[in-house]
Amino acid sequence: MINLMALPLIGEVTLSTGLFITFFVCLVAVLTFEFVNGFHDTANAVATVIYTKALKPQVAVIWSGIWNFLGVFTGGVAVAMGILKLVPLSDLIALPVYVGACVVLAVLISSIIWNLGTWYFGIPCSSSHTLIGSMIGASLGFTIYYGGSGVNWGKAQEIGLSLILSPLFGFGAAILLMYFLKNILKAESLFHIPKGEDRPPLPIRILLVITCTLVSFFHGSNDGQKGVGLFMLILIVFVPVRFAVNHAVSDDKIMAAVVSAEQVLQKQITANPSSEDLIKLEKTVSETKEEIAHKASEDPTKVFKFRKHIQTVTKEINALLKNEKISIPESDKVVLHAAAKDLSKVTDFAPIWVIAAISIALGLGTMIGWKRIVLTIGEKIGKEHLNYAQGASAELVAATTIGLSTGLGLPVSTTHVLSSGIAGAMVASNGTKNLNSGTLRNIALAWILTLPVTIILGLGLFALFHLFV
Repeated sequence: MINLMALPLIGEVTLSTGLFITFFVCLVAVLTFEFVNGFHDTANAVATVIYTKALKPQVAVIWSGIWNFLGVFTGGVAVAMGILKLVPLSDLIALPVYVGACVVLAVLISSIIWNLGTWYFGIPCSSSHTLIGSMIGASLGFTIYYGGSGVNWGKAQEIGLSLILSPLFGFGAAILLMYFLKNILKAESLFHIPKGEDRPPLPIRILLVITCTLVSFFHGSNDGQKGVGLFMLILIVFVPVRFAVNHAVSDDKIMAAVVSAEQVLQKQITANPSSEDLIKLEKTVSETKEEIAHKASEDPTKVFKFRKHIQTVTKEINALLKNEKISIPESDKVVLHAAAKDLSKVTDFAPIWVIAAISIALGLGTMIGWKRIVLTIGEKIGKEHLNYAQGASAELVAATTIGLSTGLGLPVSTTHVLSSGIAGAMVASNGTKNLNSGTLRNIALAWILTLPVTIILGLGLFALFHLFV
């Protein structure tokens, strides 16, 4: 047996030698995934400043890497928790650790394989689609072998809708922005195509650097969180007692949130005695008070039962606040909202060292291997070189879309949004004749194949790993 107390960041837990090794293989795999994500996706952020000659390549990738790092570090964990909710965690925890290890490894390795494959051929492809497809595939494999709740299809549908709509928004918004620049602002200098050693005028250069910075930062805050979610999945699978709930939130604070919610609900039940929703929620809240004692239990099943109670209460309070059929005074809504927010911190969290590790991996990955995707983005989507307006429009639209998605806690594809933004900017300039049909066909094929291929890969790898345990 190997005692992980030698590693103070992990906490008090003992794993067998085999699981200890598997644990570190998973950690290396998630950092590798985020590293690959850095040079696979962040190339999108630097392509426009490189091809408009606003920044030299070496400066651009380092600059982008720094802002990716800061994006992960300050972006919160909403997207990370959304990713985490795709897999049947409650079912996983009831089984031996090696089953969860098979799921984690299947997700990570299938994601890395597809990301590296599309990068090698210089095809912009969504790491978000790749990861989600892999998670669905591995979860399906788990369900086939063990049954249980399986894939969270509601969450998958919500994420899928975000991934489908965001590039459509990027394409349309880029066309509108280009129209504004060309016909209303009439900034002719923005439509210059740089040749030779041409460099944009200082104001335009500043604009392009700002848009590159925003895309890099929001890429980190959105895509980087996916790595955080994967890292937390590993920790919860291998060390559930330590990481299934946030032990930094005191029992007193949890109890205070639960009691305040209970008091409001009891008052509302008196005013609305026939409301089944209120009665059901009040019962769940009351049961949660009893579960708080299990927060520090050494039994993973009890810890996960407590986690599930907290998640249920938080979800139902938020649903109640949106329920227009029940009239709740504004003062009581404030109390319920505060209670839900405090309770969500118990389950939706990531230690600072996890965020730091993912930030560093993404930042370093940004600085390496970027050329293949940059070449496609900068030269091959359209039949002519990017002009300043096209680069700025695509990146401004991408930054806005990714930033809004992060705020809503939804993962979105930087690759899809920026590629569609550049295509939209090209169409706005000279119509569809300016698009390179061969490149767009390859990108579209990769986009279409990503989900089915990664689902099959994730399922197949889970079955393969399961044979050896």
